[in-house]
Amino acid sequence: MAPVSEIHFTDYLLRGAKAAVVVAGAEATRLVSRDVVSRRDLAVTSDSQKVTLGIIAAYVVIIAILWNFPYVRWSLWPFKMLVIAFHEFGHAITAVLTGGRVKSISLDPHEGGVTHMVGGKSAITLPAGYLGSSLIGAILIFTGFNIVASKIVSIGLGVCFLLTLWWGKRDWLTIITILLAVGLLIASWFIVHAEALRFVVLFIGVMSSLYSVWDIKQCDDLILRKVNSSDASVFAKRYGGSSQCWGVIWSIISILFLAAGIIAGIAAFPQSFAQQEDDSKNFLPTR
Repeated sequence: MAPVSEIHFTDYLLRGAKAAVVVAGAEATRLVSRDVVSRRDLAVTSDSQKVTLGIIAAYVVIIAILWNFPYVRWSLWPFKMLVIAFHEFGHAITAVLTGGRVKSISLDPHEGGVTHMVGGKSAITLPAGYLGSSLIGAILIFTGFNIVASKIVSIGLGVCFLLTLWWGKRDWLTIITILLAVGLLIASWFIVHAEALRFVVLFIGVMSSLYSVWDIKQCDDLILRKVNSSDASVFAKRYGGSSQCWGVIWSIISILFLAAGIIAGIAAFPQSFAQQEDDSKNFLPTR
């Protein structure tokens, strides 16, 4: 049985997450309703949308190049560890939400991670690693189209990071990864009224989405070769099918999440850079 202090702290953080959603929800609703209702198509009309799409494309190319070249690939290592933390958070939060208990989270320097948990519904917790990190990536890409939306999602990320830090408090790499990520987000708030924040959020979102797809496909993991300890192989043993089959399904879902994040961002946030900066000055201003 979990110690009373652990249960209370986890419950406190989960209540904090709900509170953050409620506080930020009104602003998010205002932004979306103001523009989506009056726009019935997905035409890319504003310069900010065009720039954002160009940056997403550039991120994809840059990440793909850095990913596959020796030595320089190490430049992505901190972000890989971060999206692995997202992966493990997906396992952990779904375990808690389905009645389980998380004992610990740990990250591995060789780009791996593990979540130790008891209980929960494995039909949900097993795919929640890949699909959870893909969903987080899609949400980050969606909010990366707008400065205020990026501020809002960074608050949610902060709550997720606190939970991950609590579950991984005995693992030094988890602690360092989370603290560096929090530091990067906080620093970005203070650059040109948080304009830099949305580009950081976009990069983390693209990285998280691509990592989920590539890790499933190339996998060092599921489709090109079999690894007995992968999430998909365990899922296949328990629920039928093959790890390759589930890997393909999860990969397709991850790509759909990515596409949905981009489409939703175009539909919801047509504001110009000037409009976004004005909105940012009125929502948790930093300058």
